[in-house]
Amino acid sequence: STTLYREVLEQYPGLFLIASGGVSCADDIRELEMAGVPAVIFGKALYEGRITLKDLEDFL
Repeated sequence: STTLYREVLEQYPGLFLIASGGVSCADDIRELEMAGVPAVIFGKALYEGRITLKDLEDFL
């Protein structure tokens, strides 16, 4: 839940939060980035081909 992550980061701004689970496409990563989440685990989506390495170039 991006809303929950955003609320947690507002309350604890120094927290290094890692989003995991539920990330199914590059748009999910973009949304998390905009919410201020500094790290994302997306292994299953990559493994299943829902996210490609080409999709990730935008985040480098």
